[in-house]
Amino acid sequence: MPKNVKQTREHLLTIPEVASALRVSEKTIRRWIGAEIMPAAKLGAQWRVRARDLQDFIRDRLVR
Repeated sequence: MPKNVKQTREHLLTIPEVASALRVSEKTIRRWIGAEIMPAAKLGAQWRVRARDLQDFIRDRLVR
């Protein structure tokens, strides 16, 4: 990787971690990801959610 590219390590959560944090089922998280309600990235065969996106998801729903 070129030296001028800034590398950042962001914590990526698995579906079970997100489900546990929100106290919902893994199936619900998969539905939200499929419906594009929750932002996520597919890495290989697994979905990952950035910790920052989870915080935004929670904050946006608390304001309503």
